[in-house]
Amino acid sequence: MKVRHNVRAVLLHDGHLVFLRRGWPGGPSYFETVGGGVEAGDADLEAALRREVMEEIGATIGPPIGILTSTDPGERVTVVRHYFLADVLEVDASRRGGPELDDPDLGDFTPVRVPLDAAAVAALDLQPPELAVWLRDYVTRRA
Repeated sequence: MKVRHNVRAVLLHDGHLVFLRRGWPGGPSYFETVGGGVEAGDADLEAALRREVMEEIGATIGPPIGILTSTDPGERVTVVRHYFLADVLEVDASRRGGPELDDPDLGDFTPVRVPLDAAAVAALDLQPPELAVWLRDYVTRRA
């Protein structure tokens, strides 16, 4: 069985969380963490995470902290998602790039800032459920 690794970031920036609003024209929008697949040229998971954050939102991040790993077994490919928590150090949307931003068939990849409070986080309907639970607990502890 083939295993594919993804890295995803729960990003903190100036008292907000940063997510991507995803969706396709005429369809519903949803929110997801910033990140994507680990590529052959990535030295490790952290390098992949830093590359993905730069591509998707044009940001540099501080040291990432591993918070959760989820596994989705499939018939042909098992996807292992590694979730991290990191502070955004600086962001410049002009540095965004990557194939997903240039292909309209892949839909919307708009960065959004969400207040760091329990009601805002609960309204996001984040997947996987374990991440949503972790993030609600994290926000509650910070309050």
